[in-house]
Amino acid sequence: MGLLDTYTKPLTADQVAYLLRRATFGPTADQLKTLTGQTAAQIVTKLLTDQPTPAPPLDLTTSKTFTDRPFDSVNAGKYNVYIKHWWANLMLNQPVSLLEKMTLFWSNHFVTNDSTVNDYRYMYQYNVLLRKHALGNFKAFTIAITQDPAMLRFLNGNQNVAGTPNENYARELQELFTIGRDGGYTEADVRAAAKVLTGWADTGYRDAVNTPISSAFRPTKHDTTDKVFSATYQNTVIKGRTGANAGLDELNDLLDMILRNVETPRYICRKLYRWFVNSDIPATVETNFIQPLADLFRKGNFEIKPVLTALFQSQHFFDESIRGAVIKSPTDLVIGTFRFWGLQAPDPTQNITAYYQIGNYIYARIKEEQQDLLNPPTVFGWTAYYQTGYYQQWINSTTLGLRGFFSDSLTTNALKLNGKVVIDVLAYVKTLSDPTDPAKLVSELTSQLLAIAPTQQQKDFLTDTILLNSIPRYEWGAEWNAYVQAPTDAAKKQAVQLKLTAFLQYVYRMAEFQVV
Repeated sequence: MGLLDTYTKPLTADQVAYLLRRATFGPTADQLKTLTGQTAAQIVTKLLTDQPTPAPPLDLTTSKTFTDRPFDSVNAGKYNVYIKHWWANLMLNQPVSLLEKMTLFWSNHFVTNDSTVNDYRYMYQYNVLLRKHALGNFKAFTIAITQDPAMLRFLNGNQNVAGTPNENYARELQELFTIGRDGGYTEADVRAAAKVLTGWADTGYRDAVNTPISSAFRPTKHDTTDKVFSATYQNTVIKGRTGANAGLDELNDLLDMILRNVETPRYICRKLYRWFVNSDIPATVETNFIQPLADLFRKGNFEIKPVLTALFQSQHFFDESIRGAVIKSPTDLVIGTFRFWGLQAPDPTQNITAYYQIGNYIYARIKEEQQDLLNPPTVFGWTAYYQTGYYQQWINSTTLGLRGFFSDSLTTNALKLNGKVVIDVLAYVKTLSDPTDPAKLVSELTSQLLAIAPTQQQKDFLTDTILLNSIPRYEWGAEWNAYVQAPTDAAKKQAVQLKLTAFLQYVYRMAEFQVV
């Protein structure tokens, strides 16, 4: 049985939760109920269904759009943050769809950042471009990102002109965006690619008069000589061209050449594997999973959907030995936790204040845990995705305490968003099969909250020491029934609520909760 063979059995609730934690920012309770018993193929079809383009962000003060208007230097900082809140809320409200997770993936792959670009309208257009191509054709995506105004600014493509080529984008196009560091390209290949890419520039940067922002090819700034590449690219010669179409024609030739290299599809598939499955790629996985996936990618004309379909339906993906192999990113942690408890951002046209209150809280927690949306620290992306150890970098001396602070703030009932307590643990426990049985209660909650099933010894410890604080188990049933019979009695309510709060605080700090 091959690693890429399709997993055909109906999925259990645990498997559905696992799939949605990896492919989205976590399941809601309703999604778990609805999808349990369906096959991976059925769920993946839903995950890959095209989604509509979301409405643009609105100004909190005026309730009007601002990304389609002239640059506003006075409100630039505020608008930049609104876009991040808008994206955070799109992730929170996502349906059963891969789109938001893939948009985040591509923002860590085709990296730009707002600190360098410094025009909020550019960053909004960049995000729109990512989601437009996130599940489409990789070649078309790469051509579009090469011309994107934010990318032209970020990697100095707008300064790349005939006679004085700027090599920044040509280097990262090969090293980080397509073939990878091990692809065998040379410094001469970087220089030749830079010449291919001469002549492009963004338009409308920080323009307070003319609204439109775009990019344009300038034929007079283009190097029209032939570009000769190394044996890595079969000594390809890209013919120099003149005229209005020269830039796009040579860019197409450049991408065709790069995509012919056998390492390019492997490199992209490894990045997808590390994002969705496991940062560790042993030789058996490279040979029996990455290579067949790369072959599928290449033979499928570099369409992204077939690759993701194969990955998420594979026997290997559902191998229980890789459960917990990925540490939750801050975005996974914060948004996934909120989604489990049913928090949704309201329609901004109906309640824009609450909309931005939720987006602001999510973004603040994600940023302090070192995943600033639309602002990765370098062209390599966020540290956890390229440093040794990969996801292990999300847990460090700074973020560990902040992750605990986040979960503690939810469980104390102190945090209210959109006028509601985020976690109503009493209401949720009432939905369990038998809230009077503490062992069953612990078993059900841990199966829903933890990526790795606890051992019986762990369950007993969570039941007797953490939940019950060493009182006999039978007393819990009496306390719960007393509360249910008199829910407005403060003392009876507190007797069960304090125990459940202590239980949740402990579970949220367990390693099994910090992974997916």
